[in-house]
Amino acid sequence: MTLNLRLAAALCAALSLCALLAVPANFPALGGDARLTLAVFALATCAWIGTPIDDTYIALGAGLALTATGVISSDTLFGTLGDATVWLLICAFVLAAAVARTGLAGRAAAFLVGGARTVRQLTHLTTAALVVTAFAVPATSGRAALALPVFLALAKALADRKRLVVMLALLFPTVILLSAVATLIGAGAHLITVSVLWEATGDRIGFTQWLLLGLPLAVTSSHLAAEAVLLTTTRRADREGPVHITAEEIQRHSDRPVTGPWTQAEKRCALLLATVVALWCSEPLHHVSCSEPLHHVSPAVVALIGAVVASSPALGTVGLKDALKTVPWSLLLFMAATMAMGVALADSGAARWLVSGLPGHVGPAVFLGVVVAVSTAAHLVLQSRSARSSVLVPLVVAAAVGAGVNPVTAALASTAAAGFCHTLPASAKPVTLFSDVPGVPTYTPRDLLRLSAVLAPLTAALVLFFAAAVWPLLGVPVTR
Repeated sequence: MTLNLRLAAALCAALSLCALLAVPANFPALGGDARLTLAVFALATCAWIGTPIDDTYIALGAGLALTATGVISSDTLFGTLGDATVWLLICAFVLAAAVARTGLAGRAAAFLVGGARTVRQLTHLTTAALVVTAFAVPATSGRAALALPVFLALAKALADRKRLVVMLALLFPTVILLSAVATLIGAGAHLITVSVLWEATGDRIGFTQWLLLGLPLAVTSSHLAAEAVLLTTTRRADREGPVHITAEEIQRHSDRPVTGPWTQAEKRCALLLATVVALWCSEPLHHVSCSEPLHHVSPAVVALIGAVVASSPALGTVGLKDALKTVPWSLLLFMAATMAMGVALADSGAARWLVSGLPGHVGPAVFLGVVVAVSTAAHLVLQSRSARSSVLVPLVVAAAVGAGVNPVTAALASTAAAGFCHTLPASAKPVTLFSDVPGVPTYTPRDLLRLSAVLAPLTAALVLFFAAAVWPLLGVPVTR
């Protein structure tokens, strides 16, 4: 569908809904605030789908409209910028800038990939290395940018084996996108999900709980996806030949040493990163060891301490001004605005009304199946991962309560399934980045479609399996 047709269709749908909402006799159960919220929400969603306008600009306009009409207060709109999850992401990017400045990523790549002797070993060692980056670099686009030099080094070393280079080009964005669910900071959509759950149900998902639930899914889906990429892009003859990637080949594409003795800056940065991650993972112990709530150290405070140390003149490896330049301020404003939209949907009663027409006797399995299917396919309409969560999660949480499903399970399943966005080159920034690398053979839209035909049902089934069989064992039941 061309841009003009998409714009026309989206505009017609939005204006038609607004016209219906403007008539008081229609939908008598809806209050004034709920009508305004639905109208703004519909216009914003259609603008995200059908226009080239920046997603953040649309979200800010929607938040401003809800504030100006009195649906939410100005304190609610501006207060979202001070939310702990926003600060967590800011500080995580500062830490990531410190890690990137030291060259630790190149050392890790040389250590892991250098041990590969077969194509399958190379595939799964690369996958493991990419999964680990979810703990050090927030957001999928940042991880893709960090991993690109490593891919270029591998591509040069395998220049005479074109199919393997294409396979690696497809492997990098695939694993980056699917492994993001491992951590709370893996994608901005995760922080939106946590905020919506807190506002709508009072359930708080911390860094440790997300890690416990998301890491097994990330590891499993990433390695299964690696096999799918390997089998759909290479032939048996391509996989049989030996491989040997040397540290020298990786060094050519790195401005920092990847072998030899560690510098003092690298040691300090590695120790700091390990300490921050350890404190994040030990978050529940803060509650056990401290009787006063004020003594609880939240993940955002831990990240702030780490960011201050990482950018300090004496112990840091990057200047604060340089580190702050790497923070995606547009994404943070988008998150804040969509959090405010989520508050409006919940408080006005619009979300409850939207899901009130759903069948009341749908079983948990059917409900989760529909949620996962819709979330998996949503990238075809909404290309922004954060926008998908902003639209879907409030509705999923409201519908889950009515269907007798645990809202935490439903929200996590929707967010995890929305991590699949591989169908088109424009479906996600990492896919776009690796689809056009100058001087290197990479994948075509046909390769993406071939992979998506296998990966979409595979990842959807895996999310359903975890939601129904694994997460209940980890303390998150399907029903409440």
